[in-house]
Amino acid sequence: MLGAFMIAAAGLDFWEVQSLRLPTVTDTGEDSQAAAAEAPHQSRVESGILQEDTLAAVPVAPVPEEPRGSWVEHRIVRGDTLAAIFARYGIDARYLQRLLSADDPLADTLTQLYPGRALKFLVKPDGTLEKLVYERSRMERLEATPTATGFAIEKILEHPLRELRHARGAIDSTLYEAGHQAGLSDKLIMALTEIFGWDIDFARSIRPGDRFQVLYEKLRLDGEVIGDGPIIAAEFVNQGKVHRAIRFVHPDGHVDYYTPEGRSLRKAFLRTPVKSARISSRFNLHRRHPVLHRIRAHKGVDYAAPIGTPVHATGDGRIIFRGWKGGYGRVVILDHGRGYTTLYAHLHRFGKFKQGSRVRQGDVIGYIGKSGLATGPHLHYEFRINGVHRDPLTVPLPDSQPLPAGLRTAFAQQAAPLLAELEKPTPGSLARTETKR
Repeated sequence: MLGAFMIAAAGLDFWEVQSLRLPTVTDTGEDSQAAAAEAPHQSRVESGILQEDTLAAVPVAPVPEEPRGSWVEHRIVRGDTLAAIFARYGIDARYLQRLLSADDPLADTLTQLYPGRALKFLVKPDGTLEKLVYERSRMERLEATPTATGFAIEKILEHPLRELRHARGAIDSTLYEAGHQAGLSDKLIMALTEIFGWDIDFARSIRPGDRFQVLYEKLRLDGEVIGDGPIIAAEFVNQGKVHRAIRFVHPDGHVDYYTPEGRSLRKAFLRTPVKSARISSRFNLHRRHPVLHRIRAHKGVDYAAPIGTPVHATGDGRIIFRGWKGGYGRVVILDHGRGYTTLYAHLHRFGKFKQGSRVRQGDVIGYIGKSGLATGPHLHYEFRINGVHRDPLTVPLPDSQPLPAGLRTAFAQQAAPLLAELEKPTPGSLARTETKR
């Protein structure tokens, strides 16, 4: 049987043995032939070659297969929690504890559930989690694989095909109607008003006959349109005055829009830190306090909105205070340089930025609440110049910094073909969309 063990150790099966057809050394004597004739089905080993009868007679115990995991998909709905989802699909709760205690920003992202998006789990029958996939959008997903100590999490980004499109329109009644006729989505129309909003009052100064052009990106993935990219360049003619904007990405990654001459289209400050909020109390140095019931200067503007409404930094700056400040409750104070500071009070909670962090205009620094002396949820916003309180609604706002001199050449090279596209004569109807790959 030594030869049989040698072959088994080499990992050869019967068919491999037969196909080798190695030469054998056999005993041609009469005794040997007679013995073979008497026992034709008895297994023999001759010169290390295992005969067929031996393999056929040895029983092989089947190796049990390890249970395989199966994929399940859950479409997130309002009110969902990871704990409830894990329990629903029988996933061991210990994986959730590992995920919640992981020291990884991507782990926090996995716990932020948005209705309509998908969670996929590869789960074994015993509740063992082999993989978790969170599809945050068509272009981004997170894949989490359990490890001995936690999770290995990877962000995977799909890179769509970007098509440059050119939309033109003329206003007969409203900008929204003209934009839709030109093929623009609500998102792009809003972006257009934000780009030119510092120089054009879209609520009061739009007139029939005003016209616009928009160069923007349309995104495709696997041959399917999945959404709009950013506006790359735009022109708006308002009451005969031409306004143009070119998008430029700075080396540090932040994006701004400039005139063809390199002047920033945005001011150094937003006029208000909350979108779509009602002004509940204006700047008034002789106001009667609603809680203290005595005359007390109100050195800012109050914006009433539901608890949790995002509060945006009105300008680039650094957080010099983030904490509790008496009757103000939870407060963030920003230093914008050149003597400008802003204060945001009565917050429900803070944003992700810590004290000392630098923020950019529009970053979410907190959420509206009613901490401190407050009768209801609102934001108290103050604007100071060299320590002196000014009315945030009427104070003249400084211009933003122009394009740095060292970036002018790169900007000019990028702007030239875009401006040439905007200069092209309008063929036919103004309400049209062209596509350039």
